[in-house]
Amino acid sequence: MYVDVRALRLLLVLQTLTAAARAEMKNVLFIVADDLRTSLGCYGDPVVKSPNIDHLASKSQVFLNAYAQQAVCAPSRTSMLTSRRPDTTRLYDFKSYWRVHSGNYTTIPQYFKSKGYFTVSVGKVFHPGIASNHTDDYPYSWSIPAYHPPSFRYEKEKMCKGEDGKLHANLLCAVNVTEQPGGTLPDLESTDEAVRLLKSRVNNDDPFFLAVGFHKPHIPFRIPQEYLSLYPIEQMKLAPDPDVPKHLPPVAYNPWTDVRKRDDVQKLNISFPYGPIPKDFQLRIRQHYYAAVSYMDAQVGRLLSTLDALGLADNTVVVFTSDHGWSLGEHGEWAKYSNFDVTTRVPLVFFVPGVTTFLDWQGPSTFPFIDVLTQPEYSFQNGKVGKNVVELVDVFPTLSSIAGLGTPQSCPDVSFQEELCAEGRNLANTFRYGERGVNEEAVSFSQYPRPADTPQVNSDLPDLKDIKVMGYSLRSWDYRYTLWLGFDPKTFQVNVSDIHAGELYMLADDPGEDNNVYTAFDHSVIKKNMAILPPTVGLQMRMKLQLLYLTAGTKTSTGQGGQDDANQTDGGRN
Repeated sequence: MYVDVRALRLLLVLQTLTAAARAEMKNVLFIVADDLRTSLGCYGDPVVKSPNIDHLASKSQVFLNAYAQQAVCAPSRTSMLTSRRPDTTRLYDFKSYWRVHSGNYTTIPQYFKSKGYFTVSVGKVFHPGIASNHTDDYPYSWSIPAYHPPSFRYEKEKMCKGEDGKLHANLLCAVNVTEQPGGTLPDLESTDEAVRLLKSRVNNDDPFFLAVGFHKPHIPFRIPQEYLSLYPIEQMKLAPDPDVPKHLPPVAYNPWTDVRKRDDVQKLNISFPYGPIPKDFQLRIRQHYYAAVSYMDAQVGRLLSTLDALGLADNTVVVFTSDHGWSLGEHGEWAKYSNFDVTTRVPLVFFVPGVTTFLDWQGPSTFPFIDVLTQPEYSFQNGKVGKNVVELVDVFPTLSSIAGLGTPQSCPDVSFQEELCAEGRNLANTFRYGERGVNEEAVSFSQYPRPADTPQVNSDLPDLKDIKVMGYSLRSWDYRYTLWLGFDPKTFQVNVSDIHAGELYMLADDPGEDNNVYTAFDHSVIKKNMAILPPTVGLQMRMKLQLLYLTAGTKTSTGQGGQDDANQTDGGRN
């Protein structure tokens, strides 16, 4: 048989080059927590015990001031995973699928899958249900159907033993795991499955993109009861600013309806909408939230130690983040559903082997598991720190750049027809060269919808048809500026002239956002200047200009632009 030797040699060369290229492609472990604010040691929280995430941060690029685009699960996750803002996905609730509702946008895992990655989802990555087409966006985003822990079906059932010995659907739900159905909990099952998948990829040439979404610290706080021992109730403290901020417009307040629905909270007979919750119960909520964080941290530790033990840590990018934060009594609020820092600010950590840390082939393991229940004392310093304001829409272009896949182009002003583009920025240069100081022009944009100008039973999560007001919030280094504007849910149009209320917080002097000074300014000149702008000037640019007009000459200092910055000068815990 005649064989074309040159063609055969060319084929062998191409196969060798392809194999070499695949060998250089970095794996990705993408970890998303649920409702996790920056209550972590690596973010300067003095109470929490989060050694595994802190250890990850010690070898990573840590963005201290990262913000979500909407403080509720489905809109935030869809925004992050598509790098499109909620006004582009047109998802403000849980009841639409962006591919048919707004545009056929490419997601992070879909992009990696198109580049030859084996992509797989474990736990809560996309928000399940209508928002991800009841398939977690399979087969677009994932190589195989997404995994959901079977025990999650019990999460909203009566699983919490009360003082009467009966089971209730409580907010506070520390349990004996052996007494739970199957002797397990959702995040334990998700970790088991993720570990199994990691082991299955050890000898596979195709790079993997493994996304793991943990359900905690989302309510109910159904967690192993032993984690409560880390936070003795007598050592817990109330939020430093438990009162509603001065001059807060009623439209800005979220009445934490989902918290009120729990059996143990209903017994407290708390008045609507402002409460407050009795102080002793507030302490218990804070105790359970912190315990839930430590429980979730242990699962992150199990994942990272497996990655390390399998020899995968040296070729795997690890991303750790959350969909949004959670109020723990600050401003008299609980849960998410607002535009404050405590609900929009999130942890954002990137571990890039050989970039954020040096590879030490002969040294100790990269990620040893730290059992917080038996090793309570530890100390870490963050590897690299970014203090300037960034956003979750930045994750897509940054991660694709780090992985060497090329960065999607920036989206045009109107991008509904663009399948692949990013509304965020590529932050990859920060990893190698660091920040050059304070970037006062770096801002984040968040938003939250409301059904009315005063708190309603559906204020926390109004259906699209009920949205009448949209709160757009600009967060800069020194300020948080929010406008509550009229919104038409049928046309998805905001009326920039229909201002229902405003908020302005001077963060250098008021880092907790407790004193709204918006009404202290004369807005007549600003309104005149805004009126002469061409209609093509977008809302974000309008708000930037308004903030410049408002704050000209008001800056007293350039203090650290995020919460707990007094604890963040070294980016870690001592």
